[in-house]
Amino acid sequence: MIVTRYTPDDAPAWDAFVRASRNGTFLLCRGYMDYHRDRFADHSLLVRDPEGALAAVLPAHAAGDRLVSHGGLSYGGFVIGPGMKTPAMLGAFEAVAAYLRGQGFVTFDYKTIPHIYHRQPAEEDRYALFLTGAGLLRRDVLSVVPRGDRLPYQTRRARGIKKAQKAGAAVAEAGECGPYWELLAATLAERFGAEPVHTLAEIELLRARFPRNIRLFTAAAGGELLAGVLVYESERVAHCQYIAASPAGRACAALDLLFDHLLGTVYAEHPYFDFGGSHEDAGRAVNAGLIDQKEGFGARAVAHEQYRIDLTAVRPGALTGAAR
Repeated sequence: MIVTRYTPDDAPAWDAFVRASRNGTFLLCRGYMDYHRDRFADHSLLVRDPEGALAAVLPAHAAGDRLVSHGGLSYGGFVIGPGMKTPAMLGAFEAVAAYLRGQGFVTFDYKTIPHIYHRQPAEEDRYALFLTGAGLLRRDVLSVVPRGDRLPYQTRRARGIKKAQKAGAAVAEAGECGPYWELLAATLAERFGAEPVHTLAEIELLRARFPRNIRLFTAAAGGELLAGVLVYESERVAHCQYIAASPAGRACAALDLLFDHLLGTVYAEHPYFDFGGSHEDAGRAVNAGLIDQKEGFGARAVAHEQYRIDLTAVRPGALTGAAR
């Protein structure tokens, strides 16, 4: 396998490959990845087979002697093509490890792509991680509702929907993010002492680049914005990127009505609806109130894992030698 570092000239080939891949989404296209290139020292990689055909791409950035895949993205390990098989993945992983050692990297932090995003099974990298002796760095719990055989709503959620309806709340798709971003920023500051990862300008830029993939839904009553959910929509997953409600919205359970509309109407036929994580303290704790609301809509756990590879311990043949 031949490993080269990504350059802007590779963008068309990169994006075409991601769109045709088994496990890539719009987040892994350069138009999304590069919006924050000033914050991350990009060191993405392309892997070609001996004939020169692109076999995999790896979104990544450098942080000193550590390569991360990719700190600015929710997920992002190897994106692989339809022809990738397990022995070839072992060769690709070993070739990347050798390349990284040659570039002076000591560790490789690897963020997997959850299986719910895969168009076809694409967990060859998990076996390669095992062969490298990778250690588990972090495991998050995503609260996910599948399309088939959905669990019933919790009684409290059903009551919340009726309460919001009685308060006159109505759900609509929003055309612009400004008012919601004010509500979101105020909510995050008040409840968690945090702020949105994206600025308003950044999210509007990304919405302009990916209008079919980034959608905002809001609940309002009497002209007052009560709650909103920004959804990242990929082929298989509708993911809640930002969720917020005002004090009045929480009082009338506006989010319950909003989630019911998304689950029952907008994304009723989508393979997966992902409420996202409910973590605090870098994943070491779960906010019980947040996850209870999500699981009250029938969501259950999907694990999302990150690993750390000690590149100095990966010897030539450690992976390819397993294919006998």
